[in-house]
This record gives sequence, C-alpha cells and structure tokens, in this order.
Amino acid sequence: MNYAPQILKEVRKAVSGKDQALLWILTAILARGHVLLEDMPGVGKTTVALAFSRALGLSWGRVQFTPDVLPSDITGYSVYRKETGTMVYQPGAVLCNLFLADELNRATSRTQSALLEAMEEGQVTVDGVSYRLPEPFFVMATQNPTGAAGTQLLPDSQLDRFTIRLTLGYPDPDAELNMVKNRLDGNPLDRIEKVADASALCAMQTEVTSVYIKEELLRYLIRLVTATREHPMILRGASPRATLSLTAMAKAAAYIRGRDYVVPQDIVTVYARTIEHRLLLAPEAQSGSADELLRGIVRSVPEPRI
Repeated sequence: MNYAPQILKEVRKAVSGKDQALLWILTAILARGHVLLEDMPGVGKTTVALAFSRALGLSWGRVQFTPDVLPSDITGYSVYRKETGTMVYQPGAVLCNLFLADELNRATSRTQSALLEAMEEGQVTVDGVSYRLPEPFFVMATQNPTGAAGTQLLPDSQLDRFTIRLTLGYPDPDAELNMVKNRLDGNPLDRIEKVADASALCAMQTEVTSVYIKEELLRYLIRLVTATREHPMILRGASPRATLSLTAMAKAAAYIRGRDYVVPQDIVTVYARTIEHRLLLAPEAQSGSADELLRGIVRSVPEPRI
C-alpha cells in the first residue's frame, strides 16, 4: 500500500513551508537512499529527521558529531566478559532504522568513514565480525556550510553515497509564523501520528523496486549521466553509482505519483537533484551552478517517445 500522502501529511505538522524538500526526502527513502541536508544551524534539519522517524514508526539513533566522537561510537565495540571469557558486542548508535548524523562535517575523517560500510552494505564490522543493520535502514545527515566554525569538506567518496543533497533555507514569513503558532501549545513532533511501520516501509520499497522502466528510458537515463562526463565545464562527471541512484529515484518518483511504470518526466524531475552534488566543476564554471549545467544537459539530450 502506498502511504506516501499520509506520511507527508503527518511530517508537515512539524515542518512548515518545506513541502518540496519533504517530497524529495520521502522519494530518497523509498529509493533506499541516504539524504544529506546542508544548511546553516537552526533551520529545522533535525526536526525533519525526527518527524519522518515518528510518521514511519522507525527506531532511530542520533549522534551529534564533534571532533572527539570515535568510530566505535557509531559502529559499536566489543567488551570482554570475565565470567564467560568471551568478547561481547555492544551495538553502536547506527544499529537502528533511521540514523541521524548531526553536523557530520564536524567529525574527523576517520569517524566519518565509519559510516561508509553501513551506508553502502547495510552492515558494520567490529573486530572482524560483521553485524547486519535493521531493515529498513537509511542515514539522514546534516552538514553545516563550508566555512562554518569547526567544519571541513566531506570527502567525495562519502558525498557520492548520499542519494540527494538538500538545502532547506530560511522559511518565508507565513511559514515562520505558522511554525511559531504550532509551538505555542507544545512540541508539534508530539502530534505526529504513526501511519506506517518498518515492515510497511520495506513493503513500499519493494514495490518501488518492481516499478517498470523501459529499456529506451534506461538508455535515455544513461545518456544524461554520460553527458556529465563529456561536458567541457565538468572536470569529473557522475559515477556509475549515480546512475543506479538516478534509476531508483525515477522509480520512486513514479511510485509516489501513483504509477507502476516510469515516464521520461520522472527521470527529468529527479535528475539534477540526484546528480549535482557528485560533480566537480571546472574553475571557469564556478561562477554558475551545477544545477544550471544539468538543466542545459536535459535540454540538449533528446527525450525518447514512448
């Protein structure tokens, strides 16, 4: 069953004026992806993550990343039990359905890399033993803009593992007024009702996987990705992992729109959002944006007729 409209309705109780961002996040979740929220502090990044966890009835873990956070805080560690003479695994914060990595780019590179295995393979390895993460599992990380105190750039290999990167931005005056009113009589997160659970979300993700995409559309999708590797203003184009993410996002977009098949507009809709943070632009293109270049690519690549 498609619970997408009900999920978005509940999340909007706590997050005002960010309907498009919420739709992007839900699309990424259904595509079994991970979300990076990049913005200044205080615009509601953490609230968004908690709202989704409550609407979806998911277990969640949260780590506020600082330079003294260790990899074992994320993955867990083994403790020697004298009574039994064995090492016993103590689960880390990532052993949950939704892991909120708050201010990820304040942590050391070593701690950031502790997330990579979990994001890519759905497991963590401690002392040579691998432990599966619960299903479903996804990471919602927040990142302060480059130049904020105590921050450093996330490595390219980690950025590439995030399906989408979003910026929430400041709310408009009406949305900010609504936010204040919602908090006059308590925390709006407490009013969010659970409309699904972990098994229901897994079922929705399985339905997204089964959404049909014609071969002509797959070739169109690949032409769009290949164009980023051949563009003179792009030094490094999208990776094959980006191609897989784009396919999954297009399927999820079709599913949310109530279809069990992909049309070209589904691909066009998710293309820039899925690809832009994976690109390395040439110096002469820095005055513009990756989004502008990608819109140009969409206009230049013929859309198939189906």
